[in-house]
Amino acid sequence: MKLLERFYPDEYLDSAYEIDYEKLYAKGYRGVIFDIDNTLVPHGAPADAHSIELFERLRRIGYESLLLSNNKEPRVKMFNDKVHSRYIYKAGKPAVRNYVKAMELMGTAPETTMFVGDQLFTDVWGAKKAGIRTWLVKPIHPKEEIQIVLKRRLEWIVLFFYRRSKGRYADLK
Repeated sequence: MKLLERFYPDEYLDSAYEIDYEKLYAKGYRGVIFDIDNTLVPHGAPADAHSIELFERLRRIGYESLLLSNNKEPRVKMFNDKVHSRYIYKAGKPAVRNYVKAMELMGTAPETTMFVGDQLFTDVWGAKKAGIRTWLVKPIHPKEEIQIVLKRRLEWIVLFFYRRSKGRYADLK
């Protein structure tokens, strides 16, 4: 299934909040690019205490951060007003150009940047094409727009083969 490998994340976790950012900083990572909806908060939700604390923690560690979203500016700005990061809206993921722009804005390179998102065909694929290490996280909330629900069905197939390649036959939800 070599064709599907282009969509495989480098890491797959339950949540963006369980990543060991301190350990990754010690390994040389300096920038984190995040998707927002269903990665950090439920779709359309404002920043909550958990996400605000995450961005404060990242700043204390020394990270640069950036929100990369396909949403329009009002949605991204509403979230960003509480976390105070850089952001790019209407990013056109999985196109590479705004991943590159994100690194330019943060002053990082592909080898010092990581991406955290909840979708394989936009978030992960775009970051991989830009040479960025990827973390796929499980969606926070099951309620999603119909086009995302349909993509999730295809993602399930990719994740099945991903887990099989890693020897992981655990819960495929």
